[in-house]
Amino acid sequence: MIKSRARGPLALRLPLAQNAAQMEQETPRQRQRQHWVRERLGGSEFGLEPASEDASFRSYWRVSTGGRSYILMDAPPAREDSRPFVKVAEKLLGAGLHAPRLYEIDLDAGFLLLEDLGSTLYADVLDESTAPHLYRDALDALGSMQKLACGDLPPYDEALLRTEMSLFRDWLLIRHLGRKPGARFAARWEELQAILVANALQQPVVFVHRDYHCRNLLVCESRNPGIVDFQDAVAGPITYDLVSLLRDCYLAWPPEQVQSWAEDYRRRACAGGSTTADRATWKRWFDLTGFQRQLKAAGIFCRLWHRDGKPGYLKDIPRTLGYARAVCAGDARFRWFGELLDEIAPELDQRAQDHRW
Repeated sequence: MIKSRARGPLALRLPLAQNAAQMEQETPRQRQRQHWVRERLGGSEFGLEPASEDASFRSYWRVSTGGRSYILMDAPPAREDSRPFVKVAEKLLGAGLHAPRLYEIDLDAGFLLLEDLGSTLYADVLDESTAPHLYRDALDALGSMQKLACGDLPPYDEALLRTEMSLFRDWLLIRHLGRKPGARFAARWEELQAILVANALQQPVVFVHRDYHCRNLLVCESRNPGIVDFQDAVAGPITYDLVSLLRDCYLAWPPEQVQSWAEDYRRRACAGGSTTADRATWKRWFDLTGFQRQLKAAGIFCRLWHRDGKPGYLKDIPRTLGYARAVCAGDARFRWFGELLDEIAPELDQRAQDHRW
């Protein structure tokens, strides 16, 4: 297995009491966060420490008080709409899946007090010895999620699929690498997008978490895994979350192992009535759905650096596009794109090294 460790929860402990000089150094949002927690805890003393990193404008904080701990989700309402998070959390909890329970919800202020599912990510402990049972649990949970009603979720439609793929062109090729695609690229790019869109739209439509991978699954003693970061859920293709999990942007498994897991899941989905796809159809769906996701993810990783000043994801681009390169190598329709990925790979590697932590 080729692996990239996720950064664990930060251990910066904030004091229970702060003097005036310290308070002056705080931002208004930090003071608002402290006041909101204190108010919800009835004035009890508490500790507050960063709980995890996030690729959005949300931040997560572990609140410790009286021997208990909670997670505070800070989602500034001008930047983040927390209503989808609440809606999807209630949907998952109603199905018996291990999403965090919601204790306090203040949408106007952008604060939610949640159940603490712990701090052990799948990414922290996955290896050859733990993978069998951790992936078994994750695939079982995925099967349950895909049975959820999803008619009230946004559709993973052509417009959204194309918008996501454009991130690769706009943020990776143009902004990150400084390339100026010409008319020949534009024609081929349109054809590639049309193929990937058609592949996604021909699949059975199910609940799609949309970021179902090793950094959004927590190891729990009961009802494993804990599931987080589900607020962007949509109604979309049946293989999307499967490929997110098995062709993870943050760690990689041998291709034959990935295919074995994917085929086992297909058999279960067929037995449960979710699909009638044969092995070849399922593999095509899986490969091309992954291709679309990998283009999106690589573009997002570049955007996180250039727009948000977060360089840490640049190191994950070579792995992410490595999956796409493998698909291109096996399909003549994408040979030109595989050649492009081969051409830019050294520059992507170098830029990741230049901005390493």
